[in-house]
Amino acid sequence: MLRRQDVGHRVVVRRIVGVSQDRPLFTDALGELVELTETELTLATAKGTLRVPLAEVHRAKRVPAARRPPAADVIALELAANDAWPAPIQARLGGWILRAADNWTGRANAALAVGDPDRTLGAAIDAVEQWYAAKGQRPMINTPMPLAAPVNAALDARGWTARPLVLVQTGPVQPLLTEVAARRDLPPVELADSPTDAWYAMVAAHKGALPATARQIITGVPDVVFASVQDETGNLLAVARGAVTGPDRWLGLSLVQTAPSARRRGLGRHVMRAVAQWATQRGAARAYLQVEENNAGAVGLYQSLGFSTHHTYLTREAPEAVR
Repeated sequence: MLRRQDVGHRVVVRRIVGVSQDRPLFTDALGELVELTETELTLATAKGTLRVPLAEVHRAKRVPAARRPPAADVIALELAANDAWPAPIQARLGGWILRAADNWTGRANAALAVGDPDRTLGAAIDAVEQWYAAKGQRPMINTPMPLAAPVNAALDARGWTARPLVLVQTGPVQPLLTEVAARRDLPPVELADSPTDAWYAMVAAHKGALPATARQIITGVPDVVFASVQDETGNLLAVARGAVTGPDRWLGLSLVQTAPSARRRGLGRHVMRAVAQWATQRGAARAYLQVEENNAGAVGLYQSLGFSTHHTYLTREAPEAVR
C-alpha cells in the first residue's frame, strides 16, 4: 500500500468497482498521488481528479515517473512566475522565497519551496511558521511536485492541509497568434500599460475586492500589458493580463476574464491572442498559466490552445493552531 512518502509521485491504484458472479470487478487508475488521508487517496489523472476510498483499494504502488521536466526547469519557471506575480514583501530562506501580500491570493502569500533552504527540512518549516506568525498570517507553502514531495510528506506529518491542485501549464506562443485571426465580427482588443478602473472592476468581480496590495502585484512588473475588449456602448466584455519575465522570457497569462453575458463568443481567445502578439515583440516564445485542476472549463480551453501540464503544485496551509 501507499505511504505519505509517496505523495507527489506517480502511482497506480487497483480499485474494486463491483461484483459479478461472486467475483470482484477491478479497474486501474494511473496518476500523481496528491493526497493520502486515513480514509481516502486523491489522484491527479489525465481525466481529472479522482478520489478513492481506501476501503475500495485492492492494491496500490508507486510506478516510474512519466517524462518530466528537469528540476532546474521547474525551478526556473517557478521563479519566472514569482517575478510575474510579485508579492510586495519577500524574504529568502536559502533557495526558498517567503512571500506576503495582505492575504490577497495564495500565490503571493505562500512560501515557494524550491531549491535548498540551507537548513534541515524541519527547521525550514519552523522558520516559515515563525515568519508568517510574526505577520499575523496563516503559514502557507507552495510545493511544486514532484520536486517538493519530501516537503509535502513533512507537512502531512504536521497536519497541514492542502488547497486544490494547481496545474502549471505551458505551450508555445505561436499557436495563440492564429486564434480567431480570421474573424472580423469581434471588437478590437485594446492594449494598455496600466489598468483602467473598469478593468479592475471586472477582475474584482471574480477575485473579490482589490486592496492596494493587489494593485501593486498586478502592475508591479516592468514588462506587463493589460488587454480589454469593449462593446459599442463602452462596456467591458473581456480582459486579460500578460507579463514577460525571467531569463527565458516566459509569457505569463493571468486574469483572463469574460463578462457572463459575453461568454462562448471566443473573446477569451481573442484577448489572449492580442497579449501573445505583444509578448512576441518582447522576445517571448513560450507561455505559461496556472489553473486549478478542478476548473474543467478553463483546462479544456487551454488544452485547445496547445497548453499542457508542465508540473503541478499544492498550496499547503498550516493548522489554525500554528497561526
